[in-house]
Amino acid sequence: MITIAHIHNDFDTKFGVPRQSGLVEGLDAKIVFCPEYRNIEALRGLEGFSHIWLLWDFSEAHNNKWSPTVRPPRLGGNKRMGVWATRSPFRPNNIGLSSVRITKIELDTPDGPVIHIEGADLMNGTPILDIKPYLPFTDSHPEATSGWTTEVQTNNLQVIIEESVSKQYNFTERQWKAIEGILAGDPRPHYQDDTTRIYSFEFCGTNIKFRVENYCAHIVAP
Repeated sequence: MITIAHIHNDFDTKFGVPRQSGLVEGLDAKIVFCPEYRNIEALRGLEGFSHIWLLWDFSEAHNNKWSPTVRPPRLGGNKRMGVWATRSPFRPNNIGLSSVRITKIELDTPDGPVIHIEGADLMNGTPILDIKPYLPFTDSHPEATSGWTTEVQTNNLQVIIEESVSKQYNFTERQWKAIEGILAGDPRPHYQDDTTRIYSFEFCGTNIKFRVENYCAHIVAP
């Protein structure tokens, strides 16, 4: 596989990254091409599309072995499903697929052409293998069924940020919006429900701490 670009965003660790693309509004990132692919001609016509598909490398999940079944975290990590029925990174070819929204395209930067996007579910530095335009007339299927995922309870948490706590973090309004979206989706593994435990994730180079009680995510002081 050839890496054509890398994602640049605010997630240096896996925990906290949304489970799927497009779930968190305000989650900004940019695609920076490798030197040999910094050709503006390769982006000709892309400005007419609102969304793109990213094919990327699960670079943190490479393994020489594979299993026909995996344990999806959304099922508590106890029930097995066939690998082809999941989006688990642990598969023969560690390839991820994400649809993201284009927010801006810059053709002339010190890093060559750069694509700014919103809603990516990737860690900072993730290798991008390919980029394809999203075509709503063929890529969108409103009648599609969701298999076993429809049986999974999704925790929609209310996010509580005390003003005295928020002042101790240095985030912009848009970054706070992204943080609220991340916490609303409950980044914890589904088998964890300890109301006394303090969880944390890295975002924008800051360790954000929170706890969950009664379906409320409370951000605590750093």
